[in-house]
This record gives sequence, structure tokens and C-alpha cells, in this order.
Amino acid sequence: MNNHPPSGRKYLGEAALLIATIIWGGTFVIIKESLNDVSPMLFITLRFSLAAVILLPIFFIKRKLFTRELLLSGMLLGLFLFLGFSTQTVGLKFTTATRSGFITGTMVVFVPILQLIIKKRPPTKGAIAGTFLVFLGLSFLSSDGNSIFTLFSELGENFNFGDFMTLLCAVFFAFQIVYIDIISRKYDFWLLTFTQLASVSVLGIFATILFDVTSIENVKLISTDYLLFGILYTGLLATLINIAIQTKFQKEVTPTKAGIIYSFEPLFAALFAFFLLNEKITNFGVIGGALIFLGLLVSEAYDSMKLIYEQRLKKS
Repeated sequence: MNNHPPSGRKYLGEAALLIATIIWGGTFVIIKESLNDVSPMLFITLRFSLAAVILLPIFFIKRKLFTRELLLSGMLLGLFLFLGFSTQTVGLKFTTATRSGFITGTMVVFVPILQLIIKKRPPTKGAIAGTFLVFLGLSFLSSDGNSIFTLFSELGENFNFGDFMTLLCAVFFAFQIVYIDIISRKYDFWLLTFTQLASVSVLGIFATILFDVTSIENVKLISTDYLLFGILYTGLLATLINIAIQTKFQKEVTPTKAGIIYSFEPLFAALFAFFLLNEKITNFGVIGGALIFLGLLVSEAYDSMKLIYEQRLKKS
């Protein structure tokens, strides 16, 4: 299989994933505030159920293309999504939005490792260099403005349940990124998107009931305008639109490159906080943002030069 999609499709795919990342960047603060009015598992159930119901007509239109293999593949991706979003949402109850953004961003490190294990395809040197720069940038972006070592020392000393759940979330999202690269090439993307969303909805319903019965997490739902906004934003934009974008376009780029693009999420979260909440971005935050952007450029430049070199070799 050719690992290099045509340039037009590749850049379109990268642009689409970047748009999705911008949308996801606005979710950290929104979800954290929404959890004042709703229990985490119920919130996940509501946002994914809303998205799945909207896609239900498309499912009936395309149902002849629906197969057992597609169902199982969609359920696998849905399982990783559910585990990722549930651990992230629960984690946000016990940690800060900044720490959640940083720890979630560490998936950029897990993706190339899983890509090597699962796909037996090592990431390019450019992708490895880009991953390192992005991780360094995330460290600067998430620091308190004095030293990046402060961030790691605080995580080491005050690593709590919320941080642990968010770390698990990064691993689950990394699995989903690698497997969607494999699975999305085989099936109709609308049906695959619907199956993922429906799977998360069903798992969310079972988890909500189970957690309530076992008193792990009592069901909580207080109808407020902000909660309605949170459900609509995450359900329509961050879930329906974004999962559709990921399912449609991620196969145009490598999993490691996708992980690098998704790591812009905390950067966009910081920009949202700056423009909407007037939160200050420190000098370290500016440096971090620049390093994240540089990481993408390094990865992109290496891949482009490698492709040009390979094309010249074929011609000679």
C-alpha cells in the first residue's frame, strides 16, 4: 500500500483535522463547567445520543451497506472513544482544565508507539522530531510561566485520581487514532460514524445505570442554560461534526501526523480562554505554542522532502 496519499487529499485531510482540533479546543472549559450540573457518564450519554439520533436517517438510507464486519469495527472504535471520553470527563472533575489539556496531549507520544506495534510501521524521522517538539511545546504551554520543571514536579508530587484517569484517556485516544486509520479505509464513513456514536451512547447508558446502582456515581441532572449549551456544543460540533471529520479525513494522513495535529487542542483551548475569558497567556505559553507549531512544520517539511526525493529516484 502506498503510504503517501496525493498531496491535495493529504493537505485537505490535515486542514480538516485542524478544524476539528479547534472545535475540540473549546471543550475543556465547557465540559468542566457543565459537570457542575450533570454527572459525567450522563453527560457523555446525552452528547453522543444527540449526535447519533441526528444521523439515524442516514443510517436508514444507507442500511443496505451495513454489514456485520462494519458493526464490529464501529463498535471497537466506539469502545475506544467511550473509554477515552469517559476517563477524560471523569478526570476533569478531579483535575484542572490546564492539566487535563496537557495530559490528554501526551497521546502524541503514545500514537507512534502504537503505530509501530499495531501497524508494524515505524514513524518517519520527521514525525519523531515533530512529536518531540510538540511534547516540549505542551510542557511550556501548560507550565505556570516560571519553569517547565514546575509542571512535572507538580504532576509528580500531586498526581491525583483525575490526572491518572486523563492519562488513561490519552492512551485510549491513541488506540482510536491508530485503529481508525486502518478501519476507516474499508467502510462507508457515514455508517462507520453512526456506529461509533451509537456504540458510545449505549455504553454510556449502561455505565450511567451501573454507576448509579453501585453508588460509584449518582445520577445528577440540573437543567440550566449553560448545561444545554454544553450538550449542544459538544454533541453537535465536538461529537457529530468532529467524529465525522475524523472518520472521513484521518486516513489521508499518518496516525503520527494526526496525533501531532490533535495536540494543538490545548493550544486552541488556551486561545479560547484568552479571547473569551480574558485569561492571560504567559511567555512560556507563547513559546509552547510556537514549539507545537514548529513540530507540525518539521514533520510536514520532512515528509514533503522525502516524497520529492522518492519521486526523483523513480524518474532517474
